[in-house]
Amino acid sequence: MKKKNVSLKESSRRDFLKKSALALGAFAIVPRHVLGKGFIAPSDTLTKGIIGVGGMGRGHIPYEGTKVIAMCDVDKVHLKEGIALAGGNVRGYSDFRELITQPDIDIVHIATPPHWHGIMSVMAAQAGKDVWCEKPMTRTIGEGKRVVEAMEQYGRMFRLNTWFRFKDNFYGLGTEVKPLKKAVDSGILGWPLKVTISGVTGFNWKFYWVGKTNLEPTPVPQELDYDMWLGPAQYKPYNPHRVHSTFRGYWDYDGGGLGDMGQHYIDPVQYFLGKDNTSPIRVDVDAPQQHDDAVGTWRRIEFTYADGCKIILDGENKDTSVPYIEGPKGKIYRGFRSDIPNILKVIDTLPDPEPQVGLFSDAVKTRKKFALNELNGHRSATIVNMGKIALQLGRSLDFDPVKQEFINDEAANRLIHQPMRGAWKI
Repeated sequence: MKKKNVSLKESSRRDFLKKSALALGAFAIVPRHVLGKGFIAPSDTLTKGIIGVGGMGRGHIPYEGTKVIAMCDVDKVHLKEGIALAGGNVRGYSDFRELITQPDIDIVHIATPPHWHGIMSVMAAQAGKDVWCEKPMTRTIGEGKRVVEAMEQYGRMFRLNTWFRFKDNFYGLGTEVKPLKKAVDSGILGWPLKVTISGVTGFNWKFYWVGKTNLEPTPVPQELDYDMWLGPAQYKPYNPHRVHSTFRGYWDYDGGGLGDMGQHYIDPVQYFLGKDNTSPIRVDVDAPQQHDDAVGTWRRIEFTYADGCKIILDGENKDTSVPYIEGPKGKIYRGFRSDIPNILKVIDTLPDPEPQVGLFSDAVKTRKKFALNELNGHRSATIVNMGKIALQLGRSLDFDPVKQEFINDEAANRLIHQPMRGAWKI
């Protein structure tokens, strides 16, 4: 019997399917758009499965060009309520590993606490899914590096869910990021620049996200699979303050107000400073001693880049007249006040920044990277995680942005790759 000729493209596709199956073992199911002769037709609606429907996951049920067909949650009550919100005709799962291997799902939306973000992103990529992940991208620098590798390894699209670098007014600052980017790129403010993120400039650090140091063990509610909620995090006795709406107050799962809002506030700064491919070389902190479990508050965190640019996080709103951006040639304040005459008219004459893909459904269909993807998202998450590590250790740290590790500090580097509980690994 004469063998059929196999094209290089078809051979490569078969190799990919074999590798995906080996990586996932018993869970290996390849999504429909990989099995087909081509990719999804642009007119097709992309299907989505949401992991975590107790909070943010519910808010993203409707999204242009997508349809939710599956949900997962370790809390039976949350899952039931989420399915009802989606109209009832949605499959429900208690184990995310079942959801990510469903062949009719194109996009996995990860809306869990951050200690799950890295593992779930990598496993979803291994299953052939494109990934939409809530911020912060990962809880550690090491997990972020692995997510970057996985998206490249498995050829997946990734979206981090903060959007201010490409649309909407930027919190209380009173402007979109686009004119800031134009001003910085033009050089009218000079160089290097200092950016201050505080309540004065329009950014509230939400210090109510703090943990409690006197938690008493309490019975686990019948509807909650607490062991699965913890997952890779070290075991701590259950207390309701650890989970759901207050988990951000504990280092095992997030990093307080910095973990919650840091990437929202810092990512656009990284973008308009042109730092998407690097990281600060130093972080300085001024804060009370942090508890080893419960996140506390801080007064000031300062990040410095190799060229002298700085990002200042002022937790005390100490400088009541500080500009948002300050350079040797000019300043921009909240509401776009400036000491540069007619700055808005000047900006109107400047060229626009490079266009960005602002719809994830477009990124999935065209295979062009989303505006905030795994590469630049990892760099802005790294800034947040540098700050968290400096706070936990209570000292300033020097960082190598190429090796992505701290310089001459073993204790800090141990926090880059933190151990995971049981059989969980990334």
